[in-house]
Amino acid sequence: MQVQVQTDKYIKTETDWIEEQLLESLSRFSDQLVRVEVHLSDQNGDKPGTDDIRCSLDARIAGVKSLVVTHSAGNVHDAYHGAVPKLTKSLETTTGKLSARRGRDSIRHPGAPQPQELPEDLIS
Repeated sequence: MQVQVQTDKYIKTETDWIEEQLLESLSRFSDQLVRVEVHLSDQNGDKPGTDDIRCSLDARIAGVKSLVVTHSAGNVHDAYHGAVPKLTKSLETTTGKLSARRGRDSIRHPGAPQPQELPEDLIS
């Protein structure tokens, strides 16, 4: 799993801790995840404000659309720690649906029709 952290010009923080914590938090999904992108941005730019730091997590699972979650908070730490549980829940739901679907027929691609046996009272 590859982790990329991107910030805008208003975010002034080290991002190494984000990569380490993200790898640890999503380790159980590491065989399914191709890449996780972390986008940190200040929604108000250089103007003051509350809850204006946004953390967006974009997780890419092989063969599936990417999953994107966001969380806004007053600082980078809180925004990141608010977005991670959302991503974990979304990954649990998506990977659960994928594992339940694998190996089964779907309505779009049903298996070959099986011949039905007639009840004995209808056989002459």
